[in-house]
Amino acid sequence: MPLVTTNEMLEDAYRNNYAIGAFGAHNLEIIKAVIAGAEKVGAPVILQTTSSTYKYVEMHYMIALAKTAAEQAKVPVALHLDHGESYKVVMECLRAGYTSVMIDGSSLPFEENINLVKRVVDAASAINVPVEAELGTIGGVEDDVTVEEKNAFFTDPKLAERFVNETGIHSFAPAFGTAHGKYKQEPQLQFELLEEIHRATNVPLVMHGASGVPEESVRKSLNCGIAKVNFSTELKDLFAEQLRAFFIENPTENDPRKYFLPAREALIELVEHKIVMLQK
Repeated sequence: MPLVTTNEMLEDAYRNNYAIGAFGAHNLEIIKAVIAGAEKVGAPVILQTTSSTYKYVEMHYMIALAKTAAEQAKVPVALHLDHGESYKVVMECLRAGYTSVMIDGSSLPFEENINLVKRVVDAASAINVPVEAELGTIGGVEDDVTVEEKNAFFTDPKLAERFVNETGIHSFAPAFGTAHGKYKQEPQLQFELLEEIHRATNVPLVMHGASGVPEESVRKSLNCGIAKVNFSTELKDLFAEQLRAFFIENPTENDPRKYFLPAREALIELVEHKIVMLQK
């Protein structure tokens, strides 16, 4: 089937206390693994890219890969822009065919963030594409942008309520203790805060930085409005780990059709595991 938006899948997940897996789509092998893993569970899935990913792959290739994957998939597939850093970038993705977008104005003053997000929502709504946005600052490294722990701060539920109501966004990414990239220690998620944000906003919530979050914590968040969970670091780590292991055992191999295969198979199992976890 053609690429779909995230509207229906997130609304259903939100109403029924489960979540949709959103996986970083960095190349053809990872895209195929994500789709295969989702098909094994029979669950809808989100392919997502940051702007650096589609610049690396090149937009026309990324769109072609995602559309082909969706058309051949046995499950609904959406293509999402993660952490769109500007109005211009988001518009490029909308024109190219992305079916879901995030505009990240979290580093801006509150009013400026609202104004930016409203502009994106107005443009995206004209073509029925849902918009995700963030309030508060999630620490770690995302798309070559580093936020030190000391500079990360949690989302204020009252500001979140106003932010969601005034912007008209379709999903909301709160800062409640997760971080992008690798964790130095187990994250301490603020579930009471998340529940307050859930009650205040009444829209599907998104967990960023889920790679490395204990399963118990991820599952607990599903009862607090989390309907989309982002994974990227774990996929990249496992892919690289499998390639290193292959070349240690096969140092003279030069055929990508052989050395990519075990990495892809390992990712299929990981994606399947993550999706099952999100369905409680």
